[in-house]
Amino acid sequence: MTTDDSQPDAIAAEVLEDDTPHMPKPTWRTVLSAMAGISLAAVLIIWVLPWVGGVTWHEIFDAFRGIGWLTCLELFGLVVLGLWCYTFTLTGSLPGLSHVRALIMNVSGSAAGNLLPGGGAAGVATTYLMARSWGFVRREISTSIIVSGVWNVLARVALPLLGIAALSLSEDALPKAVRRAAWWGGISGLLLLTAFIAILVSPKLTMVVAGWLDRWIAPLFGRLRRGKKKGQVPALGELVVDQRARMASVTRTGWLPMTLGLVGFMGVYFILFWRVFNALGVNLPWVNLFAAYAIGRLLTAVGVTPGGVGITETGTLAVLKAWGADPAAAAAGVLVFGFFTHILELPLGAVGWLAWWKSPKEIPIDHTDHPDHPDHVPAT
Repeated sequence: MTTDDSQPDAIAAEVLEDDTPHMPKPTWRTVLSAMAGISLAAVLIIWVLPWVGGVTWHEIFDAFRGIGWLTCLELFGLVVLGLWCYTFTLTGSLPGLSHVRALIMNVSGSAAGNLLPGGGAAGVATTYLMARSWGFVRREISTSIIVSGVWNVLARVALPLLGIAALSLSEDALPKAVRRAAWWGGISGLLLLTAFIAILVSPKLTMVVAGWLDRWIAPLFGRLRRGKKKGQVPALGELVVDQRARMASVTRTGWLPMTLGLVGFMGVYFILFWRVFNALGVNLPWVNLFAAYAIGRLLTAVGVTPGGVGITETGTLAVLKAWGADPAAAAAGVLVFGFFTHILELPLGAVGWLAWWKSPKEIPIDHTDHPDHPDHVPAT
C-alpha cells in the first residue's frame, strides 16, 4: 500500500489513524456483548415466542412438515435472487465494483454483522477491508457506506408506511402500538431524507456543519489522539465538504440502480415471506402478509440482539395472530423465514470470506493530487 502527502489524502489520514485494512480485534466487552445478545435471542425464541403464540414446540414442529425439500430449494433460490438484486445498490454506490464482488462483500458483511448485537460496525469494517483490498480509495468507500446506508434506512422506514397503506384495502388493522411505531418510523425516515437532500443541494448548509465540526468536535479528536499525532486537530470540516461533493456525485449517477436494487431485494424477500406462509397453510390476504413483512423488516433494525433475532419473530407472530392466523403455523413461518434470511447468511458469509481470500488483491493508491485521477479534488 502506498500513500502520498496530498492535502485531501492527509485529511483522511488524520481521521483514520491506521491506514491498513483490518477487522477490529475482539475485546472482552465485544465478546460479552455478543454472548448477551445471543442469549437474549435464544430466550426470546425458545420461551417468549411460544408464549406469544399460545402454542407448544410440539405443535410448531408439527407445522414444519408443510415445508418440503423442493420448497426449501425454491426458498433458497429466492434468497440468492434477492441478494443478487442488492448488488445493484452496492455497485451504484461504489462505481467500479463488480456484481460478483458486491455479492461477496454483502454476504460477508451481513455474516459479520449478524454475530453481534448492533453489529453494523463489523459490517462496515468488512466493507472497508474488502474494498481496500480491491484497490478502492478511502473516500470512495466512505461515500458508498454513507449513501447505501441512507438508502437502507429509508427503505426500512418506508415499508411500514406502505404496509399501513396496503391495509386500507383490508378490513383488518394494525395494533395501535404497532401502527404508532410505524408512523414514527416513517416520520424519522422523512426527516432523514430531508436532511440528506438539504446537505446535498446546499453547499452553504454544508459549510455551516463543517464550521461547527471544526470548532467543537475536531479539538476533542485532537485531545483524544494517541501516539505521535496526539494534539493535532483533524480538519473535519474540510473532510465533510469534500465528502458532500462525493455523495452528490454518487447520488446523481447511482440513485436509480441503488433504488431498483433495494426495491428488487425487498420485493423478492416479500415473495419469500409469502411463499413460506403459503406453504404452511397461513391463508391471510396478501395485504396483511405484506404489512406483517414490513413490520418485521423494521424490527430487524432493533440492535438489542444480533440482527433483531427473536424480536423480529415475536413481533411478527403477534401481528399475524391478531389477524387470525393459525398460531402454530404462524410461529413456524416466522422461524422458517428467519432461518432463510438470517441464519443462512452465516454459511453464505463463510463462503463469501473464502471467495474474498482467494480473490486477486490490488494495492490501493490514494493519490488524489493528480488532475487526471478520478479521485482528484480540485483546489478551491
